[in-house]
Amino acid sequence: MRKAINTDALHAALAGRGLTQKQLADSVGVSSQAVTNWLKGKDFPRPSTLLKLATTLRLGFDQLVQTSDESQPVIAFRKKAGAKTTDTHVAKASAIGMLLKPLVPYLSEMQALRTFITSPSTDYSKLQIAASQTRTRLGIGEQAELGYEQLIGEFRNSGAVLVPVLWGAKQRHENALHIRLPQEDVTFIFLNLDTRLEDFKFWIAHELVHVYTPKLAGTNEGEDFSDALAGTLLFPKACAEVAYREAIQATAGGEIAVLQKFAVEHTISLNTVYQEVKRYAQFSGLPALHVTEQTIHRIRNSDHGPLVSAALFDPIPPEPRRYIAACEHTFQSDFFAALRRMIHASGTGPAYVQQVLDCSRQDAHALHEELRR
Repeated sequence: MRKAINTDALHAALAGRGLTQKQLADSVGVSSQAVTNWLKGKDFPRPSTLLKLATTLRLGFDQLVQTSDESQPVIAFRKKAGAKTTDTHVAKASAIGMLLKPLVPYLSEMQALRTFITSPSTDYSKLQIAASQTRTRLGIGEQAELGYEQLIGEFRNSGAVLVPVLWGAKQRHENALHIRLPQEDVTFIFLNLDTRLEDFKFWIAHELVHVYTPKLAGTNEGEDFSDALAGTLLFPKACAEVAYREAIQATAGGEIAVLQKFAVEHTISLNTVYQEVKRYAQFSGLPALHVTEQTIHRIRNSDHGPLVSAALFDPIPPEPRRYIAACEHTFQSDFFAALRRMIHASGTGPAYVQQVLDCSRQDAHALHEELRR
């Protein structure tokens, strides 16, 4: 479906901010005729210009653009603690989503038969059933560590494309960005590798649950369910039960050491272990652990573990060839292979790489040079 600017919203925003069309054109770096063409439906802004337009007018993407629900990207953020999602974040992510549409034909053929959770529920028993079924399908025992390999392999089997990115440890609003294209039936998941190892597996599991429940993507209900099932997948009842028994029998102050032991064994965070043991105790009607949630968070925040990017690449930043190879092999991603095919077939330039990966111009040119070989 052809996209168009919502002229009523644009005119109202101009009036509200006391701007003329000429002033708007100057603010976003285009000609007055370009703005006129948008209003007449003769043209549509480029993604980068659309983002400037939304920011200048303080309009959300869904307010600024007229498009059917079927063609509009569905956005979900895995936010950093305390981060607030603004209209600018949504508009920027939606613009990237629109930019991804031309890339879809260059992807390898997607799996037709996919896994879906049809009746998502945060009820403890139902979460355990869903986790058990998933682990059985992956060939993982109830008390075994669920590894990255099993989780990563599920994305491609479920019509999702992982896009590992290096967005920095602090400067970004999100640690992961989920963009579903309903019309194309493809989901792109941008995973920030500048993330602590102990948290990374949880975020991968969280995003996988989003893929299993596409109708909930972008909703609060979807976030709550993804968090709940991700923790259950990584540390199910069988694990929580053993951890609880050991922790409750530990000497004063020894509970944390027990929980940390299980966190290390399963390569997950102390908080994930604590939350799953806490839910197990509540469900079973058992006494709560003595350690408090505040203490767990204090310990967790004081422990600055290694980043995924540091574990994968040495030195950092990696050369384009090594970065692309890690994306293709470690994360089983078809993203750069598709981008390479697009560049060779359509002559796509480095500006597209910069916009779709939201990276610096220098990095985009280096990646483009590697991909066009």
